[in-house]
Amino acid sequence: MTLIDLAGFALVIAALVLVGRRAAASAESYLVADRSVGLLPLVATLVMTEFNTSTLLAFSASGYRAGPMALSLPFVFLVGLLFYTGTVARPWKRFNRLSVAELFTERYSPALGRLASGLLLLAMTGFSATYVKSLTLIFTPLMPGLDAWVLSALLTVVVVLVVISGGLESVVRSDVVGFALTIVLLPVIAIIGWTRLGPGAMDAAFPPGQRTFAPWAQWASPVLPFRFVTTLIVLTCFTYIAAPWYGQKIFAARDERTAFAAVGISAVLIFLLYGAMVLGAAMFRASGVALDDPQQVVPQMIATWLPAGLKGVGIAMLFTAALTTLAGVWSAMAAMVAADFQLRGGMSVRGQRLIIVAFAVLCWLGANLLVDDILNRLILANIPVAALSFALLAGFHWPRATTAGAWASVVVGVAWGIGCFVVVGEAGGYTWPWAIYGIPLIFMTGVGVSLATGAPESSPQRHGGTEKAENG
Repeated sequence: MTLIDLAGFALVIAALVLVGRRAAASAESYLVADRSVGLLPLVATLVMTEFNTSTLLAFSASGYRAGPMALSLPFVFLVGLLFYTGTVARPWKRFNRLSVAELFTERYSPALGRLASGLLLLAMTGFSATYVKSLTLIFTPLMPGLDAWVLSALLTVVVVLVVISGGLESVVRSDVVGFALTIVLLPVIAIIGWTRLGPGAMDAAFPPGQRTFAPWAQWASPVLPFRFVTTLIVLTCFTYIAAPWYGQKIFAARDERTAFAAVGISAVLIFLLYGAMVLGAAMFRASGVALDDPQQVVPQMIATWLPAGLKGVGIAMLFTAALTTLAGVWSAMAAMVAADFQLRGGMSVRGQRLIIVAFAVLCWLGANLLVDDILNRLILANIPVAALSFALLAGFHWPRATTAGAWASVVVGVAWGIGCFVVVGEAGGYTWPWAIYGIPLIFMTGVGVSLATGAPESSPQRHGGTEKAENG
């Protein structure tokens, strides 16, 4: 990068750190931003929580390999987040606690609540490790002489500096800055590529079946089988409903209407942003540039297509995408530890800061020791989250669900997911039996055991949960 690019990069990073520097006045502010976040900042923080470099690099790499048909991958989030909007956005705000795992404690039992919290924390540690890894991949070409362990440590420290002062309030403010930058710059990259190549550029680069998003035409495509995409749609629908990083933002919303509208709007914006990069990556392939690692296509688009001055801002945008996601996830993890395990001093601002630092170190280690293929590790980390799907939806919408039914569904869900991974494996396409057979199995187990074990449990949403939330 030129000096002007470095200046643009430094300016964006400085803005992120500065907007997050205001210290939280109370634990309530640090954990849930005083439950007063309005529609526009909530949309911004929800979009930036999901718009992360791990998914961006993975989806764009698919666009580079498969062409426009890879738009089916952003479609996964459109369906999954609209499912979230219709099923749990309002109920989560009515529940209005600090941690999504508290639902399992109040609806079923404290033991199941702690298990749910442990499973979610395990999954989020895996997600965060992939985010740190993707961020390191982006910056490695810019700092080729720096060891990956040192580079990832430096990047992790910057993320911690943004979130540590104000907690969720800092995260939301940083997300607003990142959102404004992302929603302008990503379409600009795609438009520049389109104007340079013209409408017929895809024809020579990709066969006819890969030039459009047509599920029936790509069902068994060896490049990007829609059968694989179908499993991602199912998994996203039944894992995002339990996502703590989304639940914490919903708890911070001003009211139910704000929460409902924000998730629906975010679903559309996330689809459009990822879609722009998928098409951009396909156009980059059509321009004739051969990449040894397709996961580097986004940084290469920025370096090739953006003019001097904007290249640094583009790299800063990628850093912002990872930073805001990591900050939101670590904030949610710290709140869960304090709320679900009742650590002494964990609910204080100082305690939250110490927990965030501990998780940052853990995720840094995981990124360097465990993560190789980003997309596959992201999917694998969803196994414990998917196992909670019946207990969560039944907790809100089916009063006849029992504690025994919830326990049975979770155990079966974890065992089935791990079993598919071990027996079928990534090469055999374990996600198909895990999602297509496993999700129905989880629900059939929960329903069957609940009906067999008698009296329904009380629902916090129907029996006092809302009143308790309104009273603080």
